Amino acid sequence: MARPLIAVVGPTAAGKSGLSLRLAKALEGEVVNADSMQLYRGMDIGTGKLAPADRDGVPHHLLDLWDVTETASVSEYQRLARAVIARIQRRGRTAILVGGSGLYVRAVIDDLEFPGTEPALRARLAAELAALGPAALHGKLAAADPAAAEAILPSNGRRIVRALEVIELSGRPFSATLPGYASVLPAVQIGLAVPRPELDRRIAARVRQMWRDGLVDEVRALAGAGPPGAGLRAGLTARRALGYAQVLSFLDGEWTEEQAKERTVAATRRFARRQESWFRRDPRVRWLDAERPVPTDTALALVTGSSAVTG
Repeated sequence: MARPLIAVVGPTAAGKSGLSLRLAKALEGEVVNADSMQLYRGMDIGTGKLAPADRDGVPHHLLDLWDVTETASVSEYQRLARAVIARIQRRGRTAILVGGSGLYVRAVIDDLEFPGTEPALRARLAAELAALGPAALHGKLAAADPAAAEAILPSNGRRIVRALEVIELSGRPFSATLPGYASVLPAVQIGLAVPRPELDRRIAARVRQMWRDGLVDEVRALAGAGPPGAGLRAGLTARRALGYAQVLSFLDGEWTEEQAKERTVAATRRFARRQESWFRRDPRVRWLDAERPVPTDTALALVTGSSAVTG
């Protein structure tokens, strides 16, 4: 019988990577990435991607798949992640899904189907986004589907366009495309909870460390890669990533470097609150206090002492 999937979830800077490594060492596990921005090649510092030398010999999957010019696809990720997890389990090992991208986690665990796209409609909505800006379209989404608007950042133009597209294509709210919490893959979900003041402190420290590690140079290299019109600025998804968007604004002369750093901290704190809200709504997530690093034995007791949730 295949070992159940373990998912380690929660907000950014909660300690997911560290716990996943310890669980993998204890359970003969392999890590499957569920951070949407870590799927991009070259986006390393700003996404907190563990370098190969820091993975403690644990195999990691679904990192560095896409060029920064490619638009993220949850349906493509779903297909790839489920195939990787099946291969890990066939080898008698434990798959550990790790990340804070809530929709990506649900795409793996739950019976989510993603509606198709209609090029003419997508083009019209994209033109509205370019002309009016994301805030205006977010208001339109809020009127049509308040639940979806609450779950999508007002600055995330790509996701707003996608939500409006699904609403027009299906005649249903975008939020209706997310079914109830019923797993199709047996899974134990571990959520890491950090008190807000401590999480805010960690986020600020992480952003400062990103700058020291060379985030500005990383963004400059990604933005300058390839011919004109290529590189990070051509990516509808990647260029909006936390840290990367702010550094691009600095490089373009819109903000000072200090402003870019401060706005990265503020945006990441807001995003962390949305991540926690997303995972808190899922009754299957079992939460552990992560104000200090979670002891491996504590997490193992939660995993081994409970059956995988299948519905």
